[in-house]
Amino acid sequence: MKSLFSKLGWLFSKTWWLLDGTRRALMNLFVLLLIVIVVTAIWTRGPKALADKTTLVLKLDGNLVEQFSGSPREQLMAQAQGSSTPRQTRLRDVLAVLDAAARDDKISAVLLDVEDLGGAGFAGLHEVSAALQRFKKASGKPVLAYADSYSQRSYFLAAQAGEVYLHPMGMVMLEGFGRSRVYYKDALDRIGVTAHVIKVGTYKSFAEPYTATGPSPATMEAEGLVYGELWSGFTATLEAARKIEAGGIAKGIEELPQRLAAVKGDPAQLALQAKLVDGLKTRDQMRELLITKGAKDEDSKSFRQVSLNQYLAYVKDGGAPTKLQPGLGLVVAEGEIVDGDAGPGRIGGDSTARLIRKAREDDAIKAVVLRVNSPGGSAFASEIVRRELELTRQAGKPVVVSMGDVAASGGYWISMSSDAVIADAGTITGSIGVFGILPTAEGLMDKLSLHTGGVRTTWLAGGYDPRRPLDPRLQAAVQSGIDNVYARFTGLAAQARKSTPEKIDAVAQGRIWTGAQARERGLVDRIGSLDDAVQTAAKLAKLEIKDGEKPRIVYVERDLSRSERLLASLTDVVAPPLAQAVGQALGLDALPAPVIEELAALKELARLSAQGRWERAAAVHCLCGAP
Repeated sequence: MKSLFSKLGWLFSKTWWLLDGTRRALMNLFVLLLIVIVVTAIWTRGPKALADKTTLVLKLDGNLVEQFSGSPREQLMAQAQGSSTPRQTRLRDVLAVLDAAARDDKISAVLLDVEDLGGAGFAGLHEVSAALQRFKKASGKPVLAYADSYSQRSYFLAAQAGEVYLHPMGMVMLEGFGRSRVYYKDALDRIGVTAHVIKVGTYKSFAEPYTATGPSPATMEAEGLVYGELWSGFTATLEAARKIEAGGIAKGIEELPQRLAAVKGDPAQLALQAKLVDGLKTRDQMRELLITKGAKDEDSKSFRQVSLNQYLAYVKDGGAPTKLQPGLGLVVAEGEIVDGDAGPGRIGGDSTARLIRKAREDDAIKAVVLRVNSPGGSAFASEIVRRELELTRQAGKPVVVSMGDVAASGGYWISMSSDAVIADAGTITGSIGVFGILPTAEGLMDKLSLHTGGVRTTWLAGGYDPRRPLDPRLQAAVQSGIDNVYARFTGLAAQARKSTPEKIDAVAQGRIWTGAQARERGLVDRIGSLDDAVQTAAKLAKLEIKDGEKPRIVYVERDLSRSERLLASLTDVVAPPLAQAVGQALGLDALPAPVIEELAALKELARLSAQGRWERAAAVHCLCGAP
């Protein structure tokens, strides 16, 4: 027996030695591979000289954003771990490379690759479209678009190209605008949860899914007007770009079954017949076309090309403002507005206020441009940001707001202390209204035969307990607070727009508008682009700019530490191969988008319940976005 135990011990020892040795060897190989990737990337990342007849491949991956979300560390770790964090393309990078390529003799053409374009609102799409038109007009160089299939968003950009091509088995999907939300009231009733919504604004529909079984008439009215105008502008732009008769796209959708049957169910042929594309080409045929318009690459296997990220290395920065050459500070306010600090991709009341203060205290910055792309959030945080802009104006520095895809509710609140508000025609804005939501689960407690009890010195101590019915006195108190915030909101808007609270209230009530509709109702000053806002700020600051030149601009952002700068430099070169390897090894697949949306909605209700801070329950948020 002793001999048997001895042999087993020896076998276990050797097995453990083998496993541990294998683990160490694999870890060493992994670290060595990582070092090789990093060194190779750093060694080769410098810009190489461009050859003549190079095609700029403008591949727009993921969401089109004003700024990358998350810290460098978060971006690197998310990618390396195979996270489902969406890919992003920064708008200002796209504009910069197009403007630079127009002046570059080495660039002979632009290939627009929008196959993987994800989220993008109208303001961003209009900015890129305008840049493509500037490129064509200034350079006379061709712009071509190609995709296996086009989504509605991607086709909007592709239509701006001089030549649009589609794979013979592809399609152009134009379907119109609209949305359907899930309404949770019956489900919440079934489990014994009640969402108490306290609001001001007939059209304030953010919390409606928790209190109704379908959209209210007010919601249908407001969204119908907005979607109708956006769709009209969308189709008119496409019809003008593709030289299609007015109303042709709507007619094509109406007659889709008959037209598709006429081409034997071939959507690519249908797109060709409808003049949506200029030709049908396989990928190899497209490569041959690009070779004839440019040149072969070094391996003679494809066309000579440079990617968006590679070409960014060639784009020369105009330089930050200095005392000798003053300029503008541009602060990006993108994402949900939250109390305290927040990283890129969200607007922290304190952190964004610090950026504005940083711009104000910089003597070389003579004016501030605030680029807003936000559906709102915390009313308190919105006021912190607005006040900082007000102080900037009082210090003698002009403030100009440029509204992006969405600048609604809290996004509108932070825009009110400015010398000019410039919106895109398709910006979703307005939504001047306030709400609070206090969910309680007394019905669920009854179903589970659970009870609560205890001693309190006043009714307000523990006044909001989600396990108990909502005290009517607390509801009345919160309603008074909501009313106060709404009065403050409309009062500030009236002051900013040189109007009266009564007139603002008539176009407020939580109702959303397009940028064009907001201009008609006096909520914004004019329709224009980010560049228009920059030029307006430069004029207000009385900057001396030579003809044909642009003012010096610095994006005012949080200063990165040394480690963060290193991580930022590694994000693009190290994480992609690691993410791909990890994702394939683990079989990680993203959940379907509808599932993610519903989980997010339920998570938000749970967060509101857990927060239990009714003293700041007022929120200025718009459950909206560009179609």
